[in-house]
Amino acid sequence: LIKVNSRTIHSYTYIHIYISAFLRDSIISIPFSLSLSATSPSTSSQPLAMENNGTRCGEQILSYGRVEKVLIGGVLTMLTLSTICGNLLVVISVCFVKKLRQPSNYLIVSLAVADLSVALAVMPFVSITDLIGGQWIFGQFFCNVFIAMDVMCCTASIMTLCVISIDRYLGITKPLTYPVRQNGCCMAKMILSVWLLSASITLPPLFGWAQNVNDGRVCLISQDFGYTIYSTAVAFYIPMSVMLIMYYRIYRAAKLSAAKHTITGFPREGEHAVGSLDCVAAALKLQREVEEECGTRVSRLLKTGEHHQRRKRKNQSIFKREQKAAATLGIVVGAFTFCWLPFFLVSTARPFVCGVECSCVPLWLERTLLWLGYANSLINPFIYAFFNRDLRTTYSNLLRCRYRNINQKLSAAGMHEALKLVEKPDTDL
Repeated sequence: LIKVNSRTIHSYTYIHIYISAFLRDSIISIPFSLSLSATSPSTSSQPLAMENNGTRCGEQILSYGRVEKVLIGGVLTMLTLSTICGNLLVVISVCFVKKLRQPSNYLIVSLAVADLSVALAVMPFVSITDLIGGQWIFGQFFCNVFIAMDVMCCTASIMTLCVISIDRYLGITKPLTYPVRQNGCCMAKMILSVWLLSASITLPPLFGWAQNVNDGRVCLISQDFGYTIYSTAVAFYIPMSVMLIMYYRIYRAAKLSAAKHTITGFPREGEHAVGSLDCVAAALKLQREVEEECGTRVSRLLKTGEHHQRRKRKNQSIFKREQKAAATLGIVVGAFTFCWLPFFLVSTARPFVCGVECSCVPLWLERTLLWLGYANSLINPFIYAFFNRDLRTTYSNLLRCRYRNINQKLSAAGMHEALKLVEKPDTDL
């Protein structure tokens, strides 16, 4: 009996110890769980707690009143519709107007298609998400599709701007050899390369290298350190550096050409002229009087004057083309940098500041910078139309529903411009 009782006592002792430990852990854990539930968000205006891979982070969901929703919705809708209309005008103009169907304009069409894709496939979903305060309601699968479309279309737009700057530079620095190589097949290969490289940035999150952040309520591109550096460098920093270099070189070429026009005159190497344009003018007035005695000399002077005029017209056209390219590219680079640089600076710094699981950037700031980048897709068609007379004329006719005889009008305007250039040197004499 004694042995049995001792065993029973020991068993009750162990049971008591287990129950005490369980109660102690329960007492400790209950206040901890209560503290978590007490700090969890209860309204949509508070930070939304989300758990990813065992860690917690916050993504703020905003709440708007009716007036705010109307204002924000109106602004975002106007931006989207204006972007669609502007880029559609570019595509229709180049595709249906014969004079604009040139290889150099294929890049502008590619740019318009990329910007149009942003307006059709990206902006509407971002607008709806912003109107409901930043909450993603389209599901996890479509989150990955949406991010892929966003990254690919925006990158294609940026990289096409980069290729356009290279094309303009080669057209200025190699005016004799580059137009021969600038054919439709070459442009098609360049455009295909741009879109394939843009698509390559979207593939890693789809194949497991870097997973996008999505808990069903927040949709955010992958914050992996390596992927962030790779994507931002290929999509923005490298194209921006190339555009700045091309703009600097075109600007320098235009500046040197202006110095030749204003200081030293046109190059005279290889010429065998025996007088200036003033002598030619004097010879023209006295041609009848001295025709018998110095007909040979006068004819040489006349040929020299024609040679001077041809060279002057050629140099003037090159000079104007350089100035126009420098001005166009300068505005394009300036607008591109102003629109996209703030967003990419924040995107690059975000994983290093916030971690790889979420975003700690205020939602209003992130959305403002994102829409500032989207605005670049809106202004691109109008920048090129401002410096291209044929595009302006085509826009005007299309908006006024004057579809007929657009090619004849462009040809007549081109002939008028050519006559003005031909007549101008004669008035200078």
